[in-house]
Amino acid sequence: MLKLFKILMAFGLASLIVGTGTIAGLFWHFSHGLPDHKQLADYQPATVSRLYAADGRLLMEYAREKRVFVPVAAMPKRLLQAFVAAEDQRFFTHPGVDLLGVLRASLSNIANPGKRPEGASGITQQVAKNFLLSNQATLARKIREAILAFRIEETYSKERILELYLNEIYLGAGNYGIAAAAMNYFDRSLGELSLSEMAYLAALPKAPNRYSITKNEKDAYYRRDYVLGRMRGDGYISAAEEQAAKAERLVLRKRGVTETAQADFFSEEVRRNLLAAYGEQGLYEGGLTVSTTLDPAIQKTSDNALREGLIAYDRRHGWRGPYAKIAEMKDGAKEGTWEEEFARIQQRRPMYGPESWRLAVVTKVEAAQAQIAGLAAAEGATEGTIPFAEMQWACATGPNQTVGACPSRPANVVSVGDVVVVEKLEKNAAGKPYPPNTYGLRQIPNVNGAVVVMDPRDGRILAMSGGWSYGMSQFNRAVQAQRQPGSSFKPFVYLAAMDSGLTPSSIVLDAPFEFDPGHGQPIWRPGNYGNEEPLGPVTVRNGLEKSRNLVIPPSSAR
Repeated sequence: MLKLFKILMAFGLASLIVGTGTIAGLFWHFSHGLPDHKQLADYQPATVSRLYAADGRLLMEYAREKRVFVPVAAMPKRLLQAFVAAEDQRFFTHPGVDLLGVLRASLSNIANPGKRPEGASGITQQVAKNFLLSNQATLARKIREAILAFRIEETYSKERILELYLNEIYLGAGNYGIAAAAMNYFDRSLGELSLSEMAYLAALPKAPNRYSITKNEKDAYYRRDYVLGRMRGDGYISAAEEQAAKAERLVLRKRGVTETAQADFFSEEVRRNLLAAYGEQGLYEGGLTVSTTLDPAIQKTSDNALREGLIAYDRRHGWRGPYAKIAEMKDGAKEGTWEEEFARIQQRRPMYGPESWRLAVVTKVEAAQAQIAGLAAAEGATEGTIPFAEMQWACATGPNQTVGACPSRPANVVSVGDVVVVEKLEKNAAGKPYPPNTYGLRQIPNVNGAVVVMDPRDGRILAMSGGWSYGMSQFNRAVQAQRQPGSSFKPFVYLAAMDSGLTPSSIVLDAPFEFDPGHGQPIWRPGNYGNEEPLGPVTVRNGLEKSRNLVIPPSSAR
């Protein structure tokens, strides 16, 4: 018996030596070529870059990951306890790897070979994986993860490790880090979260989609209650607090609307310049705060002026017909016969224009008006009318966009089945009120333009509109178009004249001018815009203000 005991002891000792040697050999093998864990000391999380207008309003946000970095000292203690209880019960006592947790997971995997294996990765191991390794589910990665976890624990405090973990972790719905998740799930800062909400956030890292309150309410509450139970078991909360938190219903609150300024073309031009200066990583991960010179009030005025000018020009060139057509639609069509086709048209060809413009379908054409339908219920009604007075501008268009005969009745402009652009009106051109649900006929301009507003004192860009709609075309005609300078070049000519001795009060002539190019070429006689008559003697300042083309020194006239 004693001999057998000695044999077993020897066998056990030999197995222990072999096992220890094997583990040591594996650690030695996989420790080569590991990333430097000390780089975590200079951790710069990928955060949101923001553009602001001159008045402080937000213009645009750029980010690959929605994240707001919060130092661990500013995080509520209960929130830290919730994540520790849910993810790594012995986090504050183990050296980087929870050996008891690894043993428990190993036994569970052996006992349940058909189920998804448990990973047993503690918080420090998750930091090693998220920051320094990949998500590849292999034994080699797990060993490298454990080695790095031991090294991280030797270098950084538990608080620093928690700070890295809680700011980096993904919590579903595009939220990275607990600060962004708190704002986007509950519209609250970390300090405003209830115990139930903290437990819910701590429940998400295991499987954000599975425990989503909007997708799987039952599983979400089960996991939240599990976290609360773990917090109670670890002594972080009392039994009364646990029961009160479990009884609380989770209410998801959409984040409050941030007041923003709209300047898509301007923002895109700033983005292109930032991209050239800082690269993709700097722009989308660097958390830049960019203050711009844009004046939202001037930008809005510029957008409206550009659109009004394009609309007026386009109207002078006539009506080009409906936006789209629903085939075989008959007068007085009943609901259900055209809605699906109208919905497909809206999806295939979204209408880009002012916020007040809508797409509608002509359902009936009468002697003095056209009936339309398909409007959103938010308009107050899904049906309306277009009086003939609001479509008389739609004169026919010839092959060269010359205005032809103007309509004498609505049937000359629209027909049943036409999909048209409309705008709700309150008053007519004379200022008299229209009946409810009255609309005007509109048309997306067939010509485009741009406008830039600068402060002449320092060159600041106050507004920039690069076209009719950024949604329709991102091509910025203000800075990307190859166009003639036109009258915008005149200030430089006048500046050259003043450099040569003239002053703003010097008298010059707005008079006819002729130039003989020679060699049988015709005499060149430039004129003012619209063939306006010359003004005669004017000051240099007046000539520039009125953008005259024929201003010359008196000695040059002939």
